Amino acid sequence: MIDTHSHINFQDYKENFEKFLSEIKQNEVEKIIIPGVEPLSFNEIISLCNKYEMIYGALGVHPSEFKTYNQEVEETIYKLIKESKIVAIGEIGLDYHYGFDSKEEQKDILRKQLKIAEETKLPIIIHDREAHEDVFEILQEYKLSNVIFHCFSGNSAFAERCIEKGYYIGIGGVVTFKNAKELKESTKIIPLDRILLETDAPYLAPVPFRGKINSPIYLKYIAQEIANIKEISIEEVKQQTTINAKRIFNF
Repeated sequence: MIDTHSHINFQDYKENFEKFLSEIKQNEVEKIIIPGVEPLSFNEIISLCNKYEMIYGALGVHPSEFKTYNQEVEETIYKLIKESKIVAIGEIGLDYHYGFDSKEEQKDILRKQLKIAEETKLPIIIHDREAHEDVFEILQEYKLSNVIFHCFSGNSAFAERCIEKGYYIGIGGVVTFKNAKELKESTKIIPLDRILLETDAPYLAPVPFRGKINSPIYLKYIAQEIANIKEISIEEVKQQTTINAKRIFNF
């Protein structure tokens, strides 16, 4: 399996990091993508990519960190994505849950980063929280390679619109929550060849670890829930989502 979105560069995992990676491998996770959140994390992501074979990176400024974006940061992203193990731009997008008053500023920073993705032909990891229509509309302004809706939170109708555009859907631990009825319904109709596994660690740990620090070790619980929803084997989920990730990120 491939964990396509995991913040294992956070402080939660610093102790015994090599042992932590070994346990991840023992739980059938062969690769991990660490997404960028803000500029101060970029060099650490590059360092981890260079040091560990199983780690890959993405670079971008999260919408909640839009104030950290400037021309110098943009130039840094262009420079660093030449690193062979930077496989995407992200996570970028819009977040209106806490940032409703900054909608226009967020849109401006999103457009600037989508331009980078368009020019470099790298996939995009989208953060979309309570901003479905605006994100979808802005994406149409660019010629983009592959778009991944990380931690998908839309309904079935929105999922169908994304699928029609050829976008991919990242599904994480939320799908295992009993009250995640809308996501379970969406998962059922999303073709398996459009699904990516992700943990979003250290957040959103799946059942039975809900409320605890998340980890790529728990990726199999997400795969199992997808298998249950689709009434297929977990092996089929593991195999196809791995194929999907390798195709998109060109490992």
